[in-house]
Amino acid sequence: MSQHIAKPRTTAVILAGGTGQRVGLSIPKQLLKIAGKAVIEHTLTTFEKADSIDDVIVLMAPGYVPDIEKIVAKAGFKKVKKIIEGGSTRNETTERAIEALGEGLAEGEDLNVLFHDAVRPLLAQRVIDDCVAALERYQAVDVAIPSADTIIVTRTHGEDGEFITEIPDRSRLRRGQTPQAFKLSTIRRAYEVAAGDPNFQATDDCSVVLKYLPDVPIHVVAGDEYNMKVTQPVDVFIADKLFQLASTAAPEQVSEQAYRELLTGKTVVIFGGSYGIGKDIAELAESYGSKVYALGRSTTGTHVENPEEVDDALSKAYAETGRIDYVVNTAGVLRIGKLAETDNATIEEALKVNYLAPVQIARSAYKYLAETKGQLLLYTSSSYTRGRAEYSLYSSTKAAMVNLTQALSDEWAGDGIRVNCINPERTATPMRTKAFGQEPAGSLLSSEAVARTSLDVLLSELTGHVIDVRQQDPTAGAAKASGFEQALASVLDRQDGM
Repeated sequence: MSQHIAKPRTTAVILAGGTGQRVGLSIPKQLLKIAGKAVIEHTLTTFEKADSIDDVIVLMAPGYVPDIEKIVAKAGFKKVKKIIEGGSTRNETTERAIEALGEGLAEGEDLNVLFHDAVRPLLAQRVIDDCVAALERYQAVDVAIPSADTIIVTRTHGEDGEFITEIPDRSRLRRGQTPQAFKLSTIRRAYEVAAGDPNFQATDDCSVVLKYLPDVPIHVVAGDEYNMKVTQPVDVFIADKLFQLASTAAPEQVSEQAYRELLTGKTVVIFGGSYGIGKDIAELAESYGSKVYALGRSTTGTHVENPEEVDDALSKAYAETGRIDYVVNTAGVLRIGKLAETDNATIEEALKVNYLAPVQIARSAYKYLAETKGQLLLYTSSSYTRGRAEYSLYSSTKAAMVNLTQALSDEWAGDGIRVNCINPERTATPMRTKAFGQEPAGSLLSSEAVARTSLDVLLSELTGHVIDVRQQDPTAGAAKASGFEQALASVLDRQDGM
């Protein structure tokens, strides 16, 4: 009878010992906020969600360990087991990590270890899983992508500057990324050998294995173009925009029984609930046992552009049920035309309904949602990433909804309030029909499908996300495409408005 061999534990080591000097900061760049969160929080979130990772160790720049402890505590990261100070160099930091990893290990016990730069916050789950899988066969693993640029080797000639001495074959060149993955015994042995070299220095860990354990093959896992390192000032801008544009696939639908268990007794207030998506959400939530207040100009006489009417609607719902769990705003107007030819009344209407109303709804709903740890759900349009001719008012106000969502999700996180934004593909709603007339059957999403996804988002733990609802499954090809690759494909498809 064969003896079962236990799978080794896998630990991610987040290397966060760098400073912010190259991006002109007085704090370490891993503490810089991108998309509402510190860079390192995005990175830690990725490993927290990775099924192939058992625990995490953070090596932080000296003097900033308390900052990471606060981030970990606030975010509720369960996998972070140790936060210790890094060294003065990358190699010294790795050595401290190796020492920490060895504590408490039984004799002969080994670990899988992934070393990852804290300032690579856009890491895809697929890369993590591929590294862990590769360690089943290899002792050392690197992550790299082909070089799109021609690489040149230069030499300096005094005051004349640099001159090319060699242009290597680009087909064999790769750009190294992290994580770099090892068996703990292998990377420990490499550093033990390196300690005997008085001239030892290296900028990464695979180079230590390559030089000091030349008989150990280093397998290469395909990296990801989006797995960028935030090093230069322009990187901060690019990473922030990538997070802003990245959308999230809709959560998996729960069972009919789960819908009923989760929604029975809850209070849902829907502005824009007279027709279309809002009406469909109301009918769904009500069918599962929620007390629903579907408010609209044509049914209840509620004008979302009037703050007093918004306040009164929420106050009434709270007075009658004693709680408000979810506030949804699907109200909007679509006015198409050249801005120079648009009258003041039309401009004022678009700004009041599409922008000021959601702001007022959010402000009024805050105290109720803070009490129930509820959720505010807003809606954007597929044109939010790119303003288009004759859509200036609509596209710009819908882009504002994304920014409002991301800002409030961060602002209200401490109160336990979730804020998300639905981004439907072109949807068959009365508003769209009024603007475009009848369109070919099957070319539009149904409002019922958007309503169902909206309900799934309300019942999820998501916050700060833009959730795409598309006719084609947005997760198709997920094994090959990262979330940011999917986001880019989505951006390229967003050429038609909501």
